[in-house]
Formats: sequence, C-alpha cells, structure tokens
Amino acid sequence: MATFSDPAADAGDASEAFRGLAHASRQFAHPSDMYKVIGDLLASARSLQQVLDQLAETHVALRTRAADDHGDPVTGTRDAFTAADHLREAAKLVSQVEDRLDSASQAAGRIAWHRSPVAPIAAHRWVSIVFMDGEDADEVLDMIDRDGVRAGIRHLEQWDFGDETTGAAMENGHVYDETPRTELDREVDDGEYRLTYSAAAGHVALYRRHTIPVPDEVDIELLERAPAAPGLSGLARNAGGLTPATLSLGTQSTTAPWFEHPGIAQLKRERGLGL
Repeated sequence: MATFSDPAADAGDASEAFRGLAHASRQFAHPSDMYKVIGDLLASARSLQQVLDQLAETHVALRTRAADDHGDPVTGTRDAFTAADHLREAAKLVSQVEDRLDSASQAAGRIAWHRSPVAPIAAHRWVSIVFMDGEDADEVLDMIDRDGVRAGIRHLEQWDFGDETTGAAMENGHVYDETPRTELDREVDDGEYRLTYSAAAGHVALYRRHTIPVPDEVDIELLERAPAAPGLSGLARNAGGLTPATLSLGTQSTTAPWFEHPGIAQLKRERGLGL
C-alpha cells in the first residue's frame, strides 16, 4: 500500500511491484491485457520522471547539510551537485521512454486480438515502370490524343521487363500503395497497368499492379531494421532520350517527400505547381 508520505517505503513497494511485473509479463493469457499494462507503465514513467526531478531538486536544496565520511562539506556539496546532475539526465531519458510508451499505447490500442491466428491477406502495390516528361512525354501524349489511352499504355509497356523491373523498383523504393499523381493528372486502369498523365503538366507515367506474396507481407526482421523516416533514392525515372533497350539503372536523390515520384517533384518545381 502506498503511504504517500514515506518515500523510502513507497520506493521499496514500487521496486517489489516491478519485480513482480517482470515475472508475470513473461506470458499473457489474454493479449488484450497488454494495452492496459502499457498504459500503467506510461503512468509509471510519468511518475518516475517527477520523482527523479524532485530528488535532484532536494539534493541541491539540502547541499549545505552534505559532507563526506570524513566530515568534509566541500566534497559533500560537490557530490550533491553531481548526483543532482545525473538525476536530471535520468529524468530526461525517462521522458524519452514516456514518449515511446505513448506511441506504443496508441498502436496497441488499434489492435483487435483474435482467439486464433488470423490468416494474412495478400497486399497489392503499384510498381513504377517508366516516367517521362518533356519531348518524350509529348510523343506519348500525342499518341494518346490521336489513338486513345490504351495505345499509350501499349507503347509504355515496352519499358516493363517483368521481374527485373519489379526487383529494381522494390530495391529503390519505387513501389507505392497508391500511384503518385498531381492535381492535373488523369488516371486510367487497363488490366494490371495504370497510366497517369497530364497534357498540361507535360508528363506521363506507367505503373503495374504487383501482388506481394503472403509470407513476404510482414517481415519482422525487416520491420525492425527499417529506418524511422525512409529516404528516397533509386532509379533515374526520367526516360528522356532513352529507348527500352538502353534504359539503365541510376541513383537519384531529392528533397521531395519520400512518397512522391521524383519526376513529379521536379515538374512541380519547374512549372510552379508546388508550394
């Protein structure tokens, strides 16, 4: 039972409670209990931060009563300040723990736990095949205007080399939940392909729907290694002056958001479409 007046006794009770929790949390009979545990740990982290700050303040406030084992007040005062500094640093670290627990609590709160394993669902993504702007895009846009959208798709399919294209797109981050587009773009689906184009912006792009096999949908080791904020680097998507036979892999960096097509980002800058 908390005394709310005896810090030494309450610290001992807290230590014993955490020792019991460390033992009990080795397994959960009811997975939904984890959300409550995280919430209680979040509250504990907030209280712990307060305790550490208060301990630091008290060390400084009572420094005139501090001395070492030989009665030296200078050494005692120095150690009081040192302890206070370390306690403040510990409080800052606990604040970071609190932030992480808060994020974990939000994620855990969105989980609906089932009594038995849930069958995974295959995911669908859009693989970038080719992006064109300038004169190359004008040729395709004229073809679309003259012969129809599907004629443009058939033409751009020449840049699709199957597994090679898919592998390169995945390696370089050109795989999307939804195809990138600007407000000026039109989208047309044709089987597994999606064409996005804009005569006003002067660009055209082709994507192919790719089904991610179920075993690859959730890779725990990959998630653990994934950076917090992925960058964008990979294929040089502008196919200006290239034919399917000569299209090669390159590297491109950009200040655009990681989810934005690099070609679209450049067009926004050149044509004043961005902010």
